[in-house]
Amino acid sequence: MLLLQVNPSSGLPLYLQIEAQIKHRVAAGALKPDDQLPSVRRLATELAINPNTVARAYQELERDGIIRTAQGEGTFVADGMSQLLKSERLRRLGPLAAQLAVEAHHLRLSEKEIVEMVQEEFKKLGGKP
Repeated sequence: MLLLQVNPSSGLPLYLQIEAQIKHRVAAGALKPDDQLPSVRRLATELAINPNTVARAYQELERDGIIRTAQGEGTFVADGMSQLLKSERLRRLGPLAAQLAVEAHHLRLSEKEIVEMVQEEFKKLGGKP
């Protein structure tokens, strides 16, 4: 059972909350390749949100190669091999890296401290890139 939570008052769109939680569970190994995800309708019912919101999250995850949909069978965690070119993966991560650098600068954290923090997060995910 996929236990997700959404917070309508967080300021982050609900579909992005769903997307982030699924990405985290896949990265952490809690969801493995070929694990089946709930249907759009079922997850929308569980979260008490519009099915279009779940559908959008699933579309974004499928576009990123995190999940795959088999017509008539359901939605599954993909094999983990991103179909995106490395240049595209780096391009998508760029804005997050820039935001992290800006925040670190304003919080007066060193590059070393930030690198250590990111490394620690990788360790929490089992060291898997």
